[in-house]
Amino acid sequence: MDDHSLLFNALVYLSAAVISVPIAKKLGLGSVLGYLAAGIFIGPWGLKFINNAEDILHFSEFGVVLFLFLIGLELNPQRLWSMRKPIIGTGGAQVILTTAALFSLALVLQMEWRVALVAAIGLALSSTAIALQVLTEKNQLSTPVGNTSFSILLFQDIVVIPVLALLPLLAVGTSQQTDTDPWLATIKVVAVIIAIVIGGRYLTLPIFRLIASTRSREIFTAFSLLLVIGIALLMQAVDMSMALGTFLAGVLLAESEYRHQLESDLEPFKGLLLGLFFISVGMSIDFGLLINNPWLITGIVFGLVAVKMAVLFILGLYTGIPGSQRYFFTFLLSQGGEFAFVIFSIATSLTILPTEISGILVVAVALSMLTTPLFIIINDKIIVPRFAARITKPDDDVIHEHNGVIIAGFGRFGQIIARLLHAKKIPTTVIDHSPEHIERVKRFGFKVFYGDATRLELLESAGISKAKLLILATDDWDATLEIAASVKKLYPNVKILARAWDMVHAYHLMDQGVTIVERDTFESALQLGKRGLVELGYSESRAEHAANTFKEHDINAFHKLYEVHKDEEQLITRTQEAREDLEKLFEEDEIKISKAESASKKP
Repeated sequence: MDDHSLLFNALVYLSAAVISVPIAKKLGLGSVLGYLAAGIFIGPWGLKFINNAEDILHFSEFGVVLFLFLIGLELNPQRLWSMRKPIIGTGGAQVILTTAALFSLALVLQMEWRVALVAAIGLALSSTAIALQVLTEKNQLSTPVGNTSFSILLFQDIVVIPVLALLPLLAVGTSQQTDTDPWLATIKVVAVIIAIVIGGRYLTLPIFRLIASTRSREIFTAFSLLLVIGIALLMQAVDMSMALGTFLAGVLLAESEYRHQLESDLEPFKGLLLGLFFISVGMSIDFGLLINNPWLITGIVFGLVAVKMAVLFILGLYTGIPGSQRYFFTFLLSQGGEFAFVIFSIATSLTILPTEISGILVVAVALSMLTTPLFIIINDKIIVPRFAARITKPDDDVIHEHNGVIIAGFGRFGQIIARLLHAKKIPTTVIDHSPEHIERVKRFGFKVFYGDATRLELLESAGISKAKLLILATDDWDATLEIAASVKKLYPNVKILARAWDMVHAYHLMDQGVTIVERDTFESALQLGKRGLVELGYSESRAEHAANTFKEHDINAFHKLYEVHKDEEQLITRTQEAREDLEKLFEEDEIKISKAESASKKP
């Protein structure tokens, strides 16, 4: 087994993830908590599949290194500059206020000031991995919460650089000092960072261009990894974190024209690498320290989360985050972060932090990460419904105006329909189930009623019995089908126009009796494809003809395939035949066009 320890560990890690994460998500706990639980179960305090602490350390460091490379790769300088005010203002305020509060609390508890300062700085940082994972899963990156959270996380990621560079200065005056002069160590770090920046500008990019000209994708990726590992080891040589070096490597590549190629190569692994990092965090929790110091560690976790929540809630008020999302924002960044492990590790090696205190702080940070998924569940199950109840009183569900058109759903799809009908002075009744969205669109002069359109009594209060059209623009697959089935059964005279996610969804709607169905991305994708033909050298007329030919063929095929959509084998066969027919149709068109062009050139 020793000869194959790497493969065995990989098997254990992947098996734990495949088992734990689906169960956690099925229970509504989220993938992050699933990964953390997997790490606990397979670690030294669980089933003991992994007992070697050295393996845990190396694996955790590997996950952090790769994760921070991806984070750095996304830090485009132009984007950073455009976000400079929220990054410096909001992000700086969060770090300074939280650090000051935790530092003051530590001094009150009579902790030595250097220990208190390092602990406060490390605990003030939140987990970029957890926050971005939650925001991505909930599709909240482009919301006010997402923008503000991302600004804070960016500032935290950047501020780690000077923090780690200045840690050696705090070693002055400790009872045990390293043999290296702190000032000399700091100068070395600064010199290495300058060398990385200059080398990247004058050496790295020319090499990338040379390798790219060979069109060898694997060598391109190999050199990227070589650069990452080389810079990481260079930083380690001056007693800095490998993770910090990798982060800088990512930022360096973010400025190059090859960033998108690197992102496309590494994107498939991003989610898995984040998951493996969380597993390593779960494995690294020393429950022995927790057993020996239960009240101390519980108090640190409670104090950390409480202080950060207080600061974040105030920042949420200051930045104007809507009340219904303010608690989500507060919970999202209330935990300790992965950079705390790096800071505490370096501080311990410099003898700023005693080993026992460092171990306790690491356990506290890891446990604080476990609280975030639980807080998010509380937010989703308790807080959000209460805000919905405040925004919409029971009587608000009773819609007193009856119009000929009812639109269910006022998202990106429904808004276009509503604007078109409003411009033509056609009265409509619009219903949406998101109280936050309703509050936002009210500022732009739209009148939208709150409610769940799957409730038949709500549609009845909106006058469904006398309506001419019901337009289903909801973004929920099942809800659209449920509404269509109910209305078709009880009000067959109402014409239903429905938005479909794809062909399969459209067929399900047609099974419910809906005859007018539009796939929500079909027309926009077709127009973009037409523009692509033009960019490739086709004339406007030929591109327009190709798009119209494709559209006509697709619509015909769509209706023919509906006849066999319940028979998967027949559906696959007919789909392949339709694709071949389309190719032949285009070939015939090309021959006709070529003949016509040749004829036109003859005198």
